[in-house]
This record gives sequence, structure tokens and C-alpha cells, in this order.
Amino acid sequence: MLFDAFIGLGWRGLVIAAGTTILAMLILQPLATRLGLVDVPTARKNHVRHTPTSGGIAMMLGLTLAFLLRFTPSPSLVSFLVAAWLLIITGWLDDRYDLRWWTRIGIQMSAALILINGGGVRIEHIGPVFGFGATALGILSVPLTLIATIGLINAVNMIDGVDGLAGSLVLAALVMVLAAAIYSGNTPLAQRSLVLLGAVAGFLLFNFRFPWRRHAPAFMGNAGSALLGLTVAWCCFRLTQNAGHPVSPVLALWLAPVPVIDCWVLIVRRLKMGRSPFSADHDHVHHLMLEAGFGPLSICLGLAVFTLLCGLLAGQCLRWDVPEPLLLASYFGMALLWYAITARRPRAVALFRRARFWARFEGAPATP
Repeated sequence: MLFDAFIGLGWRGLVIAAGTTILAMLILQPLATRLGLVDVPTARKNHVRHTPTSGGIAMMLGLTLAFLLRFTPSPSLVSFLVAAWLLIITGWLDDRYDLRWWTRIGIQMSAALILINGGGVRIEHIGPVFGFGATALGILSVPLTLIATIGLINAVNMIDGVDGLAGSLVLAALVMVLAAAIYSGNTPLAQRSLVLLGAVAGFLLFNFRFPWRRHAPAFMGNAGSALLGLTVAWCCFRLTQNAGHPVSPVLALWLAPVPVIDCWVLIVRRLKMGRSPFSADHDHVHHLMLEAGFGPLSICLGLAVFTLLCGLLAGQCLRWDVPEPLLLASYFGMALLWYAITARRPRAVALFRRARFWARFEGAPATP
């Protein structure tokens, strides 16, 4: 029954989302300058020509049409679409006028509250992470949901520094959400995950640097990164906070480890240095890999495979009844290890130089 529903409804939604996203990209690209959807090269950016930032709007159009055509509106779905459109509009304004960081955070908080109050999507428990059974959050539910949602939105935004990287990592996360939803019998989430997969995949066709293409024809912009961050948060909440199809909340930490850990480490380091946590630098994982000789495509493939391995290993550990506190400790241990490695930039770069196996997949040069 699950397989029939998955094929009969989910795959059609995927095709609609992917096709609409591709069509929207083709239509919006020549209109990008007129609409203010253009990323202009600066000293701290890794591209050398004006590039349309139409990806976020195109993905939003694709998934909105697919959701409206293939699914009966529910409070959860409607609240997600409303929150996502709010972030898309804000992202477009940010790309065009460079909004203040507190304005962005305030609107991201509003989007998270729409999910919470409009759709009832929130973190209500964190599982038996302390070894005493599921820990209900009570009055901490809303604050933790706000922190997690805003954190994921900004983590995806921060990792969006190499063509195709943010989209690849979110695509990998959605694949694991889809697998976990199917395994747990959560048919609605599996079907909706396919729609989201279709929209992201359609955009990545325009965002990858393939061997025959030296530059990405389009970016997702701040609108796209905010949309993808919200998407990961919404899917993780619906996956791990469903009493009818229980999945351990600890698994959510392992679905997007690269952007989240990279974000945490850099924020802690910036605060330690007395800098704003939102200040720009070249200390992200992709910057270290570029310095080590990796190119954009190999960075995307390497980190996406790492993400899939982390999620699949965590899921298998849960099947083997590995204690959840141990999985939680392992996650934070990995974060502390990355903080220690990147404390000395030459050491981190040397580590990646020794791991250049993935460079054999590279078709485009490492530099723009």
C-alpha cells in the first residue's frame, strides 16, 4: 500500500516540481536583470561575472504548483508554503537591498512561528538522549523550535559559497528523510519529500559546474538558501515528531551535519575573536577545500557523500539499538574535532590535501 501511494502520487509530484522549476529557471534567467535577481561579483565572492539569482523563486514556484496540484491542503502544508513565500520575498529584497541582519532574523523568526502556530509543527520531545526515556520539552518547545529553524536557515545560507554545494547537501538530506519516512511508514512525508527533491534537483541542473561548463548559469540567492534551510527544518520536525510513525530525534542531527557543524564552529570562533557571528570570512569548509586544490564539483560530491554516509550510519546504529546518548555524544564529538582541526588553518588545508581522492571527479578548475 505504501509503495502504491509512493509511486502513484509522489513521483507525479516530483515530476511536476522538477519540470516547473526548470521551466521557471529558463523564463527567469533572461529577466533577471530587470527583476533585480543578479549577483554582482565582489572581492569576497568566488565568481567573476554577473549571475542570475533566480533559483530560489524557481524552486518555490515548482514546489508550490506541485503541492497545490497533488495534495489536499492541510494546516501543516499551508503554513509551510506561507512561511516559505515570506522567506522568498525577504531573500529577494536582501539580494537587492542588502537588509540588516536583525531584519532577516526577525522575519526568519516570523516564518518559524507560522510553522509552529499555523501548522502545529514543532519540536515537542528530544527522545531518550539522557537515557531515561523520551524527554518532553514543555515550555521549551517553542524556543527550541525557533532556534533550530533559524539556525538551519542561516547554516544553509553560510554554506552556499560554492556552485551546487548548498543544493547538493540539502538534496542528500532530503534523500535520507525520504528513506526514513518510507522505513517508518510515514507516507505523507515521503510523498512531500519527493516534491521537494524534484524542485532542488531541477535547480541543480543550472547550478552545477559540469566538466563541459566552467560557470554556473544561475544561483539560488538568499531566497533559495532560506527556502532550503526552512525545508530541512520542516522535514526534520515532521519526521521525528510524529507519534504515529516514530523516528528518533537524534537522527535529525545527522541529516545535515556539514552546514550545521560548520556554522556552529565558525560562530563560536568569531565570538571568541570579538567579531559578529554574521561577519563574512573565508574559513568555511569549502574555502579550506578550495585552498587544498579541490574544485567546485568535487567539493559538492565529496561533502554530499559524507552527508549520506553520516545519515545512513546513524540510521543503521538506531536499528542496531545503539544508545541514543552515544549517538548524541558522537555528534558533538565530531563538532569538537572539527573545531580543533580548523583552529590552525594550515593543518586543516593539509588534511584536505591528503584527501584529494575526490578530485578525480572534477571537471572544472578549482579557481573561478
